[in-house]
Amino acid sequence: MNPQPNSKTRIVIVDDHPMVRERLVELIDREPDLVVCGEAEDRHEALEVIATIRPQLAIVDLSLKKSLGIELIKDLQIREPDVMILVVSMQDELIHAERCIRAGARGYITKQQASRHVMQAIRQVLAGEIYLSQVVATQLLSRSTGKPTRPDSFLAASVLTDRELQVFELIGKGHSTRQIADFLKLDTKTIETYRSRTKEKLGLKDGPELLQRAIAWVHRQGG
Repeated sequence: MNPQPNSKTRIVIVDDHPMVRERLVELIDREPDLVVCGEAEDRHEALEVIATIRPQLAIVDLSLKKSLGIELIKDLQIREPDVMILVVSMQDELIHAERCIRAGARGYITKQQASRHVMQAIRQVLAGEIYLSQVVATQLLSRSTGKPTRPDSFLAASVLTDRELQVFELIGKGHSTRQIADFLKLDTKTIETYRSRTKEKLGLKDGPELLQRAIAWVHRQGG
């Protein structure tokens, strides 16, 4: 009996921008062995779609509708550990790539990259490898040898935990403590604790200085 031909590799795209999803679908569906079998725009929807379809790969953005991509990555590591994850995001890879890899992603690429690089990242992750840009790989290597490649002035957020960085970014987007608490499903006292820790770690003296730094940070991230 002749073996059956291999079925296409199934991919789910999680991004809250329809145009980005359309571009990725068009790119992926050109490949004869790949198919986009589902889409989602937030964490809850993504978990449902992935649990139903069980794709081999999930392509995830970090900024999702009413949710955060890194939390989805952590959820998938627990609920769907066999699903490989590639992050495709606008956010600064020098800050977020290592965090995403620690959370369980297998690769990180920015949306500014050419289509051929995105496809290279997809292929590399599907092959069981880690995909990082040369810039990020060099930074990680330099850090491991104790020789940073650039001053930490605008990488100050690298000292923050994932949750502290989330709060910092939401401050920079103009959200109040109550709004941040509601978004992250935490109480306001916990958010105040994160604010205090962030001020201390970044050497900021008060709330207005924290707000100013956070706004500048978000602006640089393209938010």
